[in-house]
Amino acid sequence: MTELEAFAVELAKIAAKASLPFFRTDIAEVNKAGPGAFDPVTEGDRAAERALREAIKARYPEHGIIGEEYGEDRPEAETVWILDPIDGTRAFISGLPLWTTLIGLRQGGVPTIGVVGQPYIGEIFIGGPSGARLIDREGNQTALRTRACADLADAVAATTDADIFQGADRDGWERLKTSVRLARYGCDAYAYAMLAAGRIDVVAESELKVWDWSALMPLVKAAGGSFTGWDGQAPTAKDGRVLAVGDAALTAPALARLNG
Repeated sequence: MTELEAFAVELAKIAAKASLPFFRTDIAEVNKAGPGAFDPVTEGDRAAERALREAIKARYPEHGIIGEEYGEDRPEAETVWILDPIDGTRAFISGLPLWTTLIGLRQGGVPTIGVVGQPYIGEIFIGGPSGARLIDREGNQTALRTRACADLADAVAATTDADIFQGADRDGWERLKTSVRLARYGCDAYAYAMLAAGRIDVVAESELKVWDWSALMPLVKAAGGSFTGWDGQAPTAKDGRVLAVGDAALTAPALARLNG
């Protein structure tokens, strides 16, 4: 691995030490959303992001940081770390081991390294210039590769929750869902790790923030997949709709279903 890839793996381990002690405990959550909505945050989220920020500033003080819990620090820097300390806080507070830590590295405005870590299972998925791999709790490494699947009718698709889609986006997901062999829900970012590992073929989501997808794009692409917005272009911070496919042949038909 490159120096920055190795450091991203180190960061995943640092975040795990900070967040895992709170998992399956009686930790309280705070609702960040307004009335009638639920967007929880816990001390596990905050502790993990604080630990990540401290480690980055100690090693690379010139780098920028964008984090879900503590905002932006030099976001205009050439090299910026983008952090989601616990993606899937709903799963976290429910005791389900499908939450992850997302660590992305953006260089020159482009995400180049991405880590998806699941501390309870003991998995770190990383994608970057040296390829994509899974690192288990013993340190064993396994190369990751998406699988061939050129027909939507044979595909396994996933999204976190169909209720997240709004308006025409919900109709688009319904069209995509009825075109695939199997649809799965509730995996948050772990679904993208399974796509990189060749177990899922399509992931479509909307309403994502930049910290939700910046680590996922390099992982999927390094494993041989494609990662775009619903317009077929590179995703942007202004449009939270993304499509990941393991086989590039699925991009056009999936976009056609999503966009009607």
